[in-house]
Amino acid sequence: MKQLLKKLRKYEIMIRKVANNHLQGDYRSIFKGAGLEFDDLRPYQYGDDVRTIEWKVSAKGHGTFVKTFKEDKDQSVYFLLDISGSQDIGEKGRKKIDLGKEIAGVLTLAAIFEGSQAGLISFSDQKEKIILPGKGPKQGVKIIQGIFHHKNKSLKTNLREMFNFALNHIKKRSIIIIISDFIDEGYERPFKALAEKHDLVAIQITDPRESALPSLGIIPVYDKEEGRTTWVNTAFGSFSKKIADTFTVERTHLQQICKKNQINYLNINTKEDIVLPLIELFKRRNRTMKRG
Repeated sequence: MKQLLKKLRKYEIMIRKVANNHLQGDYRSIFKGAGLEFDDLRPYQYGDDVRTIEWKVSAKGHGTFVKTFKEDKDQSVYFLLDISGSQDIGEKGRKKIDLGKEIAGVLTLAAIFEGSQAGLISFSDQKEKIILPGKGPKQGVKIIQGIFHHKNKSLKTNLREMFNFALNHIKKRSIIIIISDFIDEGYERPFKALAEKHDLVAIQITDPRESALPSLGIIPVYDKEEGRTTWVNTAFGSFSKKIADTFTVERTHLQQICKKNQINYLNINTKEDIVLPLIELFKRRNRTMKRG
């Protein structure tokens, strides 16, 4: 555990240094919401988030008004971590599940360092581990232990159920950082609902072999979620193309949902170091805060 914390802390310090150099001290931007407690109303201005429009007041015919907010000192940051079987792809030690856990661990330390309340919901097709939000170093260690020491109850995936659970479980507006490969169907409605209620960040973990399957002839492909093996002929060009096209379409679909619903999206693949992509996430959120 000491070695793990040392490794995560090293990453976290590295990210903080780079972020502070490039963002003029706004390292905490990833953990600051656009405003979390209702404060007042003011006339709508060009560029305002349409989700802040107060429709009941605006309907009275005296102009369009938006809600303003003040920062909540007890803001919570939740990590929704996908630990299903589809995450078990990649090279040893650099699988999607390894990367996802590292990212969750590093950002947990960062959130704790900035004084935020941090919590964890890890999931498969059911809730696996829940740690309610809290502050301080002990909370950071508790979450990291929950991330790295947990043994799965299931290897299946159900993002729809997880997002519905988060909608019912997290009552107060929070920053929610989802770390998943997003390989599932039918999750869009609760995903969008989460974005309306909370400040959402979607980090998609991918592996290059998902979109570029090598031509190896007839090979067994083991589905870890279903617990069964299927034989496929990778020599057919049409098969490889179908795999690549499906991956591209699904990824583009997720990106479009995020763009339309003002969800911060970041893709990290298993061949990348996590530091630079996370810096890009800080930059994006920093720009959003400045516009807000």
